[in-house]
Amino acid sequence: MAGGKQTPRARMINILYLVLLGLIALEAPANLLDAFKKIGDSLTNSKTNVQNGIDANYTAFEKKVKEEPERAKPILDKAKKATAIADELNNYIEGLKKTLIERTGGMSKDGDYEGRENVDEGNRLMIEGQKAKELKAKINETKEKLKAILDPQDQASISFALEAEDSKTGEKKTWEQNYFGDGVPMGAEMTTLIKIQSDVKNDEAQVQKKILSKMEQAVVTLDQFAAVAVAPSSYIIQGQQYKADIFLTAYDSKSNPDIEIDGSKIQASGGKGTYTVTANSEGIKHYKGTISVRGTDGKIKTYALPEQTYQVAKPSAVVSPDKMNVLYIGVANPLSVSAPGIPVDKIHISMSSGSYTGSNGHYEARVTTPGETKVTISAEIAPGKTQVLSSSTFRVKRIPDPIAQFAGKNSGTTSAVNLRAQDKVFAHLDNFEFEAKFTVTHFTLIIQKPRQDALIIKGTGSDLNAQMKAAMNTIGPGTRVFFDDITAVGPDGSSRPIAPILLTAN
Repeated sequence: MAGGKQTPRARMINILYLVLLGLIALEAPANLLDAFKKIGDSLTNSKTNVQNGIDANYTAFEKKVKEEPERAKPILDKAKKATAIADELNNYIEGLKKTLIERTGGMSKDGDYEGRENVDEGNRLMIEGQKAKELKAKINETKEKLKAILDPQDQASISFALEAEDSKTGEKKTWEQNYFGDGVPMGAEMTTLIKIQSDVKNDEAQVQKKILSKMEQAVVTLDQFAAVAVAPSSYIIQGQQYKADIFLTAYDSKSNPDIEIDGSKIQASGGKGTYTVTANSEGIKHYKGTISVRGTDGKIKTYALPEQTYQVAKPSAVVSPDKMNVLYIGVANPLSVSAPGIPVDKIHISMSSGSYTGSNGHYEARVTTPGETKVTISAEIAPGKTQVLSSSTFRVKRIPDPIAQFAGKNSGTTSAVNLRAQDKVFAHLDNFEFEAKFTVTHFTLIIQKPRQDALIIKGTGSDLNAQMKAAMNTIGPGTRVFFDDITAVGPDGSSRPIAPILLTAN
């Protein structure tokens, strides 16, 4: 019988077994049968260990059947065919052992065979009864059945221990005569039968391992096909070129690859995964990852997913008040510019008149001449290519005239004490959104006391001069105070006459 792929200990037992068989012909002492019994017991223990390994493999594989029944169940069924074939021979041999033990007196109290020295009953059962010839046929048939379960390329990778061949050198004897012929004691025959059981169990384990390992290999069945268009950008505007790779892709719906995006695992179902992320901020976003599958050699192969990009824009709605597009002379007019799908650093503006400062979508425009100016928005839509996106016409106007105030009022009554306490004329802009400061440069003060001639004093700047202060210190209830001929200068640098102030002291 051949050795097969065995451990060093198993090979040593086989060699010792063959040596003992040779010593039988020399009529070795009785303790030779003790050695056969020890070898038989060792082979039985080895067979038990192999069986435990087979059972453990099946138990572990049952989990894979639950996870991927469509793929794992056929593999498990194929492996169990090998077990059924091996069990058939093993059970047949078990019956021969039982018969041989019964015919030779059973088992002794110390666990040995009562008729271990018997050289007749084994010959009658195995040679005269043709059981050895039948066993030989079953051994070779079992070997061929186990081989037939395997794929052709796998058959050559296994060296089967099962073998029953006649001698081809020396004294040519049949396999039956070598192991169960004249002069072979029952104890040696029992060891031979146990060894055959050990060999069939080892061959079963090898075949089972080879079959179950198919689950660890990539058995990718491309059963789902889809047409795919992959574009480098998810946004396109008029004037840009849209480019996309168009191809047919296929995947195995029964096998889920391991997908990882930016270090996070992606759940796969039906052979593919879906990457989902909430856009919490605007701008261009990037992601990349890997897809791992098991190759035909059983090793994990990882494929890189090229970096993908998409752009997130703030939700917005634009209302353009066509009759209110106004830029004011003398102040910084803020302008915010954006274009969906285009990074703000790629957007540029220009003006037909005036100037601007700023960048990245935020600008300040300055104009100098009343009339109109056109603001044009352009963007770099491709390297070296700029395209006009839109243009808007803005009216250019002067800042509205301010309102002159003294003692915090422009008209009406106030106390004489309050009027005497003030020393300056102001010009204020009410309800204007820009920071625009006006400075009074000239005014005329008129004081009209009851039943007296009016006192008229001219001044420059916004402060009361000494003569004005002296006259104001003399007013009392009923006095009327006028500020007329008021002139102020605003941010645009031009002088403006503004409405007079009329106050009455009480």
